[in-house]
Amino acid sequence: MSALAAERVVKRFGAVVALDAVSLEVGRGECLGVIGESGSGKTTLLRCFNRLVEPDAGRILVGGADAATLDPIELRRGTGYVPQDGGLLPHWAVRRNVALVPWLRGSAEADDAAERAMRLVGLEPERFGDRRPRELSGGERQRVAVARALAAGPEVVLLDEPFGALDAITRADLQTVFLAIRRELGLTAVLVTHDLAEAFLLGDRIAVLRAGRVEQVGTAAELRATPATPYVRELLERARVA
Repeated sequence: MSALAAERVVKRFGAVVALDAVSLEVGRGECLGVIGESGSGKTTLLRCFNRLVEPDAGRILVGGADAATLDPIELRRGTGYVPQDGGLLPHWAVRRNVALVPWLRGSAEADDAAERAMRLVGLEPERFGDRRPRELSGGERQRVAVARALAAGPEVVLLDEPFGALDAITRADLQTVFLAIRRELGLTAVLVTHDLAEAFLLGDRIAVLRAGRVEQVGTAAELRATPATPYVRELLERARVA
């Protein structure tokens, strides 16, 4: 059984078709990198998996269950999520930001869970726990956002271009952190990115989207060896990873 699946999912925003009969699966413990240009439907697909966006047709499956039958609040609290801007609450200290989901779920050990997650991403609670987001660098804020996604111990984490706004050195550092966390925790992850090299580095498989449709799903080696469409071939050449 896959951890996540989309079955012919359609989503429209007015006259714009964001997802056009998208089907794919994410295996347990797998990281699926989702790549595509702006407007390809990457973020819309990601947000369908935690019901922040509801499909107009088709089905989303989470652990084999139809997501439409699951309580959306519980689904979101049980799924790690890192939005593009990190989504930190600026007036809350780092520790409280990271502890948000365990606290919402009624855990008596929310602060302990937050501190464990902070250590996972390389932030010392004693040094960073009482700071506000504005006192952190961009890379530190993204570490906090990833820690918050991990604090409640989810099996699935959804990441929407989490490293896109960072400088090259900080980005490489956080990519290394992410790989180490996945190895340690065995997480299932969906990583949206506009950077094909990043998708190849972090993803076990890559889904290429264009104008709301899936062009190809495969490993980096499969995409390099047999690009399924002229668009995928062009994408590989432009990214210089062909």
